[in-house]
Amino acid sequence: MLAHLLDTALSLQPEQVHVVVGNGSDRVQAACSGYPVNWVHQQERRGTGHAVMQAMPGIPDGAAVLVLLGDHPLIPAALLQQMITETEPPLAMLTMELDDPTGYGRILRDPGGNIIGVIEHHDAAPEQHAIREVNTGIIMADAARLRAWLDRLDCNNAKQEYYLPDIFSMARSESGEVQAVLAPDFHDLQGANDRTQLAALEKRYQQRMAIQLMEAGVQLVDPDRLDVRGVVSAGSDVCIDVNVILQGGNRLGDGVRIGAGAVLTDCDLAAGTAVHPYSVLEGVTTTGACDIGPFARLRPGTVLAAGCKVGNFVETKNARLDEGSKASHLTYLGDSQVGRNVNIGAGTITCNYDGANKHQTIIEDDVFIGSDTQLVAPVTVGRGATIGAGSTVTKNAPEGALTVSRARQTSIEGWNRPQKKKDS
Repeated sequence: MLAHLLDTALSLQPEQVHVVVGNGSDRVQAACSGYPVNWVHQQERRGTGHAVMQAMPGIPDGAAVLVLLGDHPLIPAALLQQMITETEPPLAMLTMELDDPTGYGRILRDPGGNIIGVIEHHDAAPEQHAIREVNTGIIMADAARLRAWLDRLDCNNAKQEYYLPDIFSMARSESGEVQAVLAPDFHDLQGANDRTQLAALEKRYQQRMAIQLMEAGVQLVDPDRLDVRGVVSAGSDVCIDVNVILQGGNRLGDGVRIGAGAVLTDCDLAAGTAVHPYSVLEGVTTTGACDIGPFARLRPGTVLAAGCKVGNFVETKNARLDEGSKASHLTYLGDSQVGRNVNIGAGTITCNYDGANKHQTIIEDDVFIGSDTQLVAPVTVGRGATIGAGSTVTKNAPEGALTVSRARQTSIEGWNRPQKKKDS
């Protein structure tokens, strides 16, 4: 949630960003270590006003201070920009209307519609519970005035906390007006106080991501059954089936097809690539149109050239396949360099790990690998070679030759299969 909010905050190009953290701060800072922010520690959790107090020593007088909430990840940058440009110091706030405002501070207005304060849900009278306009907790204030108001806060309330909204009555008495921007859609301003609300935020986020992809020309078979957990760049005529998960940074070229249940993490797929259902790809690059899956697992370092086929129950890792090469089923290719137009039969594995170190297998152009072959690395199979089915290759196989490594087949007449002993 914080990462989403920081992305939004930094898009406003602020001079500084301060993040107030408390319990578990080490984990929070580690998760967001790449952001240029100032971390401020709140030793005691004594309310929103107290949290803002912790950041104020690092903020100069004369600055405009925008206060955001860490559990509001979906607030649009455009709405914050509107608040910055359409309101003026000393104080402005962002409000929203809810059908069920339970738990939120209610906006109090005078008969003329002017904001006179905010009353927290715990302290509100029964008639005030009916107010639907609520405080989002997002404010913009002049730094010097905000500092003075915070110094005057007290904790004489039901929870014995310093409430940031209490500054509104102070501002009202001093300047006569508290400006407000009413958000057009409350869904983008909701926070997460429990896992149910967190799930609702995630659903909202996924809907937003799906809309962005469809507006960019992507066909989603069912927009409600897509999970985007990162950044997606998509070309024209991309089609994504149901229950697909896109993690990290993925680039999908023109005409890419992603089958149902596929999981892609940090992949760069060239135009025309087809990923069939229930394939799992991580750190995969295709440099031309390829055919992947179903039920394939392609791990980091996999690079496929145009015309490659990696089929069902094939696993690759740190493997490069050149144009037109195929491993259609039941194969493991690890630390492998595969040339052009290579056919790798079912059940083939590269034995790349000796228990301590990884070794490379090189398969040159136009090689045919028979089914159930073990290639014990380091080993090279020369151009145009054929490996007979059921072979274990421990030495380099020469170009153009048939290499076979099998035990002699023997049939034993009169042999009887062991029988299960009967209970006595």
